[in-house]
Amino acid sequence: MESIRDRIAIVTGGTRGIGRAIASALLEAGVRVVVCARTGDAVTACIDRLEGRWPGRIKGAACNVSCFDEVRSLVDFTVREFGGLDILVNNAGVGVMGDIAEISPRQWQEVIGTNLTGVYHCCHAAVPILRRRGGGYILNIGSLAGTQGFAGGSAYNASKFGLNGFSEAIMQDLRHDNIRVSAVLPGSVNTGFRGHRAGEQARWKLTPEDVARVVVDLLRHDPRSLPSRVELRPTRPPRK
Repeated sequence: MESIRDRIAIVTGGTRGIGRAIASALLEAGVRVVVCARTGDAVTACIDRLEGRWPGRIKGAACNVSCFDEVRSLVDFTVREFGGLDILVNNAGVGVMGDIAEISPRQWQEVIGTNLTGVYHCCHAAVPILRRRGGGYILNIGSLAGTQGFAGGSAYNASKFGLNGFSEAIMQDLRHDNIRVSAVLPGSVNTGFRGHRAGEQARWKLTPEDVARVVVDLLRHDPRSLPSRVELRPTRPPRK
């Protein structure tokens, strides 16, 4: 089993939901973690919540991943604070649903800019550092919405289908640099994403911790083999 203790990670969208669960699981495994969100208040609240348990091992910065200058500043912050970067978890995402005639150009750009272009920005900024350190791991948190389209999902589906293709391509770009790339595709997760209410009525769904456990398992996986795509589904969803 690969050791990840004292590795350095960035988790985008790491202040709530799946991202915060991933950050917590990495901290538990001994990783030093930088989280980001669009607002400084969200970052501060997350660090205040986690710092007491893992003092000095979590830091954060505001970053809109759709803006490359902000992403570059986030990566520079990570290197400055912790001395490098070994793991990039691209988790930041937005979901806007609606008929194609209803989704505005601004909403389309927000979804594609965050869910797809934002991942490109993070990888583009991080890969030179990973190469200099002799390798690393990139994990792209996608969705089963990247495997099957649904009504009202034109922007979201497009971003997640695109993320799958992007992940497969960069996996082949980077494999000989000892940089492993995996895409994790969860189904329904019990969070407040896309306006859904989290709670007891959604207990059949995956939990954020289920996704986080897969991320840590991938990082610890024997580097001889690469699970390049993992699909994760609730075991017993409601019957239709």
